[in-house]
Amino acid sequence: QVRLVESGGGSVQAGGSLELSCAASGHLYSTYAMGWFRQAPGKEREGVVFIDADSKTTYATTVMGRFTISRDDAKNTLYLQMNSLKPEDTAMYYCAAGRFPSCAAFEPTYIRPVLFENWGQGTQVTVST
Repeated sequence: QVRLVESGGGSVQAGGSLELSCAASGHLYSTYAMGWFRQAPGKEREGVVFIDADSKTTYATTVMGRFTISRDDAKNTLYLQMNSLKPEDTAMYYCAAGRFPSCAAFEPTYIRPVLFENWGQGTQVTVST
């Protein structure tokens, strides 16, 4: 079992930036994919961006060019740099890890949460106008 702890959320004005981190502890298999989902009030949890064990990435079109995912396997940490934030980015952001080595071949909105067995508690991102 893998324990994931997110940090870095907060409130920012539109156009601002935030960096989320996700520290993993436990046995993180080298084939694990990792990524970020988000869930806004009254909406389903949706895939935002994922990175596989080979550091191939896939981004939702809504965040492409503004968000950057990276992983530091030496530190067992996943990062999400979010720039040019918009009010519609407001949501709870969840870090996830799972045995989904081919995730980079899919558009994130088609990647279902059930495919990931390890989750963080979430960190809130609020973007105001």
